[in-house]
Amino acid sequence: MSTLTRRGRNRGEWQPAAELPVARVAVDVPLAHLDRPFDYRVPTHLDAEAKPGVRVRVRFAGRLVDGFLLERVAESGHTGRLAWVDKVVSAEPVLTPEVAALCRAVADRYAGVLYDVLRLAVPPRHARVEAEAPPPREAAPPPEVPRDGWSRYGRGSALLDALAGGRAAHAVWQALPGEDWPQRLAEAAAATVTAGRGAVIVVPDQRDVDALHAACARLLGAGAVVALTADLGPAERYRRWLAVRRGQVDVVVGTRSAAFAPVQRLGLLAVWDDGDDLHAEPRAPYPHVRDVLVLRAHGVGAALLVGGFARTAEAQLLVESGWAREVVADRTAVRAAMPRVTAVGETDAHLVRDPHARAARLPHLAFEVARSALAAGRPVLVQVPRSGYLPWLACGSCRETARCRQCAGPLGFTGRPAGDAGGAELPHCRWCGRPEPGFRCPGCGSRRLRAGVVGAGRTADELGRAFPGTTVRASGGGAPVLAAADQRPELVVATPGAEPRVPGGYGAALLLDGWALLSRPDLRVAEETLRRWLAAAGLVVPHGDGGRVVVMADPELPVVQAMVRWDPAGHAAAELAQRAEVGFPPAVRMAAVDGPPAAVAEVVDAVLGELPSAEVLGPVELEPERPEPGREADGEVRERALVRVPRERGKVLAAALHAAQAVRTARKAADPVRVRLDPVEIG
Repeated sequence: MSTLTRRGRNRGEWQPAAELPVARVAVDVPLAHLDRPFDYRVPTHLDAEAKPGVRVRVRFAGRLVDGFLLERVAESGHTGRLAWVDKVVSAEPVLTPEVAALCRAVADRYAGVLYDVLRLAVPPRHARVEAEAPPPREAAPPPEVPRDGWSRYGRGSALLDALAGGRAAHAVWQALPGEDWPQRLAEAAAATVTAGRGAVIVVPDQRDVDALHAACARLLGAGAVVALTADLGPAERYRRWLAVRRGQVDVVVGTRSAAFAPVQRLGLLAVWDDGDDLHAEPRAPYPHVRDVLVLRAHGVGAALLVGGFARTAEAQLLVESGWAREVVADRTAVRAAMPRVTAVGETDAHLVRDPHARAARLPHLAFEVARSALAAGRPVLVQVPRSGYLPWLACGSCRETARCRQCAGPLGFTGRPAGDAGGAELPHCRWCGRPEPGFRCPGCGSRRLRAGVVGAGRTADELGRAFPGTTVRASGGGAPVLAAADQRPELVVATPGAEPRVPGGYGAALLLDGWALLSRPDLRVAEETLRRWLAAAGLVVPHGDGGRVVVMADPELPVVQAMVRWDPAGHAAAELAQRAEVGFPPAVRMAAVDGPPAAVAEVVDAVLGELPSAEVLGPVELEPERPEPGREADGEVRERALVRVPRERGKVLAAALHAAQAVRTARKAADPVRVRLDPVEIG
């Protein structure tokens, strides 16, 4: 038995600690009406170990539950008899006051519960790792910070000066096409370290973590930086996290949860590609990395850097509000770094005569661009919006999505059909898996099917036939995601976000089926499409070196024009203005309330009682949720209501939603309601 618990086994003999005998504990009971610290008495035998930040066990409603000790105080405001802290699980103070305050701020912003955020911030304990002797901190000389890369940007050198001087600069950085962004972020972190402060840099996925970690290790030394990701095993993740908590490491790079890393003397918080949906936490209360870092920068007085090839409306709001300055290159530098971008609409796409090139949906221009790049000995990137072979099917006459008669899920092929959409294999529902032998469109009565979107698998096959003798490699879309490709003449077919980097850059990029990206019913569709296009085009060599990009989309669309000009800042400004006009985030604060109709109505009515001026959109019926394989849809009707208020009333809206949820959890309401504030996806 642990020495922390073997003493004082008889609670009747326990005595309270002589000093600060009351512990305030965040208890692992994630119910809205219990979302507050609870007071417990600290017995004398736990006095030395019961420090703020440690994990404890306490009795709550007759059960022994986990918790974090937040603080010790002299007296409690509770008039009744206090229960004892039953056990100190570990003397390791894992929750710092700064991170605890951040978690409370995040919970309040998103109408959530504190303990749900604490689960995101503090990894599960691994006792064996905790008992290991920490390695000595490596002494390293101050790093030399290269400045040439940042000098290409207006205010770039000033940003490095601010970080090296320990000042809380707030910046939105527009990376140049082809920029070595891991190196630039590593230089920003190095400048911060020279001021004796630490840095946290959050990126979307493991490939980005690997590239950024390597850049930081080259500049700072391998012992000065750690990578924190969900892909690590529990022991290794906790080992690295403890090294950060104990002050052995100054720089952390990682994915979502790294935003809460307990770096000491925090000087820089940075996020790369904040528009990537991987930055949005899928667990309650659904915080976004960018917002977490903004709250943290404000709370500790650290610098904030939001960077990417594209720019979100939220980042644009930081600039227009004056809270952040933009770090951008002038147009001359942009034009020198970018490839030549040409847009080809579907009505203008004159397909080459080769039947295989026609099947691959290549217009004459795209075919010639790819052939020229391959002839020059460079690889060609082909971006396909969807994975698979024929990801979904549509009516061959009216083009409405073909749906299952049982659960209304979209129809598709499970493998590679013998021919086109009318091949030998029967279409199957992509939700419930049922075959559909006798499709009939409920809209027009047609029995013909066509491909709604041709996926990466079929595109790779058709390109192989269109370019005989050329290697075709796939990345993503069911194939393994490649971290890098070779500098040789080959075709690389990738889904968005899975594009491998190439030393020296691609010779050309073909961005297919732009209409499929732009036809999605989503508020952020234009912003997200431009982000995906820029990420792919940014891997292509400059126009001066022969770099070409062909976009298959209507050239008259504003988002396509922004792509051709390489003007993400202008598009973000227009996007923000449009959202302000129609009243959508980030110009307003908006909550999406999902659940059974009666439960949604109850929450909305409670909010209106606190905020009569709030505007309610809907409710509307939601599409049935996708059932688990082998299970039928439950048929339950679910609705969504949107509640919006001006930005300055956002805190009031979050508090009202939290209070409404508290009323429901207090009476143990059976129907769950999901509340998301400023959700990434609305439509």
